[in-house]
Amino acid sequence: MTNKIIIIVLVIASAISGCKDNKQPGRIYMPDMTYSRAYETYAMRDSTKFTTDDSKRGGNNIYYGGKPVVGTIKRGELFPYTQPNDTTGYKMSAMVINPIDSLSAIELAETQRLFNINCAVCHGDKGAGNGPISGKIGAVANLTQPLYVSMADGTMFHSITYGKNNMGSYASQLDRKQRWMIVKYIRTLQPKAETAKAATDSTAK
Repeated sequence: MTNKIIIIVLVIASAISGCKDNKQPGRIYMPDMTYSRAYETYAMRDSTKFTTDDSKRGGNNIYYGGKPVVGTIKRGELFPYTQPNDTTGYKMSAMVINPIDSLSAIELAETQRLFNINCAVCHGDKGAGNGPISGKIGAVANLTQPLYVSMADGTMFHSITYGKNNMGSYASQLDRKQRWMIVKYIRTLQPKAETAKAATDSTAK
């Protein structure tokens, strides 16, 4: 009998505590789950509650570094390029396949615009190494030569990403997709491998 009374009391208590209107919900047993500590990404954070100091992780304040989780890829972005910026990475880059198979007419026009803004000043609008400032810095690659015609897409991407010789990195100016698109666009400026080789042999004679 006592057990039945206890059960009835518990049921009534649960009903009373849980049945309230939407503005006054019932008892919350896990408030951190119900009321998350939400904040805007770029909003100023209360320094009494949050810290960006990595050395204070696990302290009284909530640590927030303001950076995406390592390995995070934003929607629509291509997979990261993981080859390191060293001799081994440069060599291994030849094995990386261009994820962009072809460019539509609209993409081709956009890539031409990007090339003219970022690359043509040195390489020229046709990639022949005769851009407006090519004579001032020297050793500008003529992208129509056999060396670059036969160069793997991955190696060309590697050079754009990290820089090569006098050319600096363009990773901050062009995202991964844009860099791969420019590699694909450069191919449209180059002669076929056989034609380039024949021209070189003819010049050698």
